[in-house]
Amino acid sequence: MKNGSFTSLLAGCMGVALSAALFAVPALAADKTVKIGNVEPLSGPSASVGIQGKQAREMAVEEINAAGGIKSLGGAKLELVYADSKSDPTVGVTETERLINTEKVNLMTGCWNSAVTYPATQVAERYGIPFVVPVAVRDTITERGFKNVFRIAAKDSWWVRDQFRFLKDMQEETGVKLKKIAFLFENGDWGTGFAEKWRELAKKDGYEIVLDEPYPSTATDLTPVVTKLKSTNPDIVMLVSNAADAILLTNTMAEMQLKPKVVLASGGGHADPTFLDNTDTNAIGIFDEVEWNTDVNKPLAKPANDKFKKKYGYDLTGESVDAYIAMYVIADALERAASTEPAKVRDALAATNLTGGPGMIVSYDGVQFDETGQNKNAGIVIVQVANVNGKPERVTVWPKAARRAGYTPVFPANK
Repeated sequence: MKNGSFTSLLAGCMGVALSAALFAVPALAADKTVKIGNVEPLSGPSASVGIQGKQAREMAVEEINAAGGIKSLGGAKLELVYADSKSDPTVGVTETERLINTEKVNLMTGCWNSAVTYPATQVAERYGIPFVVPVAVRDTITERGFKNVFRIAAKDSWWVRDQFRFLKDMQEETGVKLKKIAFLFENGDWGTGFAEKWRELAKKDGYEIVLDEPYPSTATDLTPVVTKLKSTNPDIVMLVSNAADAILLTNTMAEMQLKPKVVLASGGGHADPTFLDNTDTNAIGIFDEVEWNTDVNKPLAKPANDKFKKKYGYDLTGESVDAYIAMYVIADALERAASTEPAKVRDALAATNLTGGPGMIVSYDGVQFDETGQNKNAGIVIVQVANVNGKPERVTVWPKAARRAGYTPVFPANK
């Protein structure tokens, strides 16, 4: 999210929007409306991704409603009702309760932050309200035996698995051998969850772990962390960061002339549209793991991204694509359920096998939930920030079959 102005714009927009009925879409007649509750971080450290998800949902719902709404329900329109979690688990739980009990929503989505999603989905399960999780990667969100929770994105163990597959494949492709690895991660559920699995796979693959360092994503100065990192002289630095800390880390590393052979991030802040705007050439060479990129080879992806960019001024990200497709998954389930009764919607979601249609712009083959509620088709891609026509651009490099034609990854990025 251009030249630092987008963050300011977001703050202004949030200030106006928060005063307008928690972002509720104008209500339609009660018998012609399906209310979807959305708990998102619309302020606080993760606000940028919350706004991206909000805008992607709204674009999808505009499309669904313009196409006739839910035809099996007499053309019922989808209505989005928002609550701001502020990235706070307690607030997320309270707002989920409010949306279910006061707003009387028919379904729930959210909450981006794993630390918020975990307890919020527990609330929905208790009330028997279906909860579609576009993206929140903590494995255990879908590993508690719940019947009403469905996740579209890959879980963090899959992300970590593919990060190490990427490192192995690229070392084999280039003949470069890397040994020393460092971990830097935000100290919430997301970062600590990744780090736990990094340790296991790093040991399995024979890496020497030279730094294992959590930090608060709200930090305004990460110089001590980067100083410690520089002293270990790692070949590989693996990162989990929100937007502000991703920017701060990248620029601080550049200022301190720290140039690891490979920097491999995990989406989130590094995939945020504000990241390249605020790091520019300091980001060149960084690898990032995401579920989606603008050059993904799906016929509907470019038109959807062009439309989104025209509306909002920046590209879709993996997280916003998950939010976008979540609306189509919900619409598909409602169409098949021909009911807003929670149990029937839940059963329809469990039977989802969505492989086509206007929402299918993801990099993988479709959405089909396993017995835990996890989308078993979910997958990721690795991109590299490259200098394309004189400016930084995210280029898909892995899996090799998905690599942008004509691009050779710079691996290692620094000699």
